[in-house]
Amino acid sequence: MATEPDLVDARGLKCPLPVLKMEKRLETLEAGATLVVLATDPIARIDIPLYCRQNGHACAMTQDGEVMRFDIVKAA
Repeated sequence: MATEPDLVDARGLKCPLPVLKMEKRLETLEAGATLVVLATDPIARIDIPLYCRQNGHACAMTQDGEVMRFDIVKAA
């Protein structure tokens, strides 16, 4: 049975807060775990995927209105 992914709701927060909250939560997760980050700050579109690339995490972004959703899989 699949578990619900962890969620960081960073809507309304300005950078660097979405990335800092994501980083803190990722530290608590096992390798291969999925983390969903919701953000509205336009800079998050750049900062979150960049952080993931630099740290080896997979990251996919979708957008619904002004809310960006980042599905992140923690690197091994």
